[in-house]
Amino acid sequence: MTAPPVRETYTRAEVRRLLALSERRLAGWERQGLTPRLGSYSFTDLVTLQALIRLRKGGASPAKIRRALAALRERFAAVEEPLKQLRLYCDRGRIAVKTGEATMEALSGQLLLDFEPGEFPAVLAFPEQAAHDALKAAEAARRYDSALWFEKGLQLESEGAPPAEMIRAYENALELDPRSTGALVNLGTVHFHLRNWAEAEEYYRRAIETDPQYALAHFNLGNLFDERGEQSKAILHYLIALRLEPGYGDAHYNLALIYQASGQVIRAVRHWKAYLRIDPSGDWADVARQELEKLRKITVIEGARGAGAKSGA
Repeated sequence: MTAPPVRETYTRAEVRRLLALSERRLAGWERQGLTPRLGSYSFTDLVTLQALIRLRKGGASPAKIRRALAALRERFAAVEEPLKQLRLYCDRGRIAVKTGEATMEALSGQLLLDFEPGEFPAVLAFPEQAAHDALKAAEAARRYDSALWFEKGLQLESEGAPPAEMIRAYENALELDPRSTGALVNLGTVHFHLRNWAEAEEYYRRAIETDPQYALAHFNLGNLFDERGEQSKAILHYLIALRLEPGYGDAHYNLALIYQASGQVIRAVRHWKAYLRIDPSGDWADVARQELEKLRKITVIEGARGAGAKSGA
């Protein structure tokens, strides 16, 4: 099994698919100044976006991330791009980085002594460290080859290749790295589009078992149940996705549709409004406003009928 050749650049669509990023989220980070808008992306650009995903997943707000990056640039003269050069994490509301044997809070520079050993990996993975640890090097090589097969699967999808070829590429990625949640979710999605419901559910659930905090896996599982007409299960997984990632606009959108279709107007309104707070200017925002207006008219009409019935009595 030979891994496909290394790519030097990625398109925007490929980056979004590779990192499971919605266009709204990526565009929002660009507007907030967390990452520049690029015509093409290098591997190090992917590192930046992965770092942002990790920090947001840990609960760091965009404003806190901006302040932490500014503080790190000021504190370390050699660090111009902290998201690329440092390994940052957000834990218990704090953005932190490990320097040598100590863990430091990014904003204040204060040493943090209350973290468990090994909670934060080293800041930089220096080549000489990997050279002295053959096991880690071998594991890293497997993960790298797994990532190449994952990328090959994405390329096949973008080219409209037969599903069997995509499945084979993602399965190769999993053989090298069984914990590749991206490969698991994408296999689930390939089977979803083939309407192989059982296989799709299995891969989505395996992704959740591998990473219980993976909001996208719960969201996709919600889509699966919604497609199968199992709305109560779909609602459950959309709500879990929102608990893990409160700013998950697509989950609010799909919940609003389900609640609206089932006549749960108040809940539908709540999720339409939540969606619009997250994405007030996108194309789907216009749809959300139209649906909100429909619900407002329905509420007004039903209220008037109720008042008429009482006066007639």
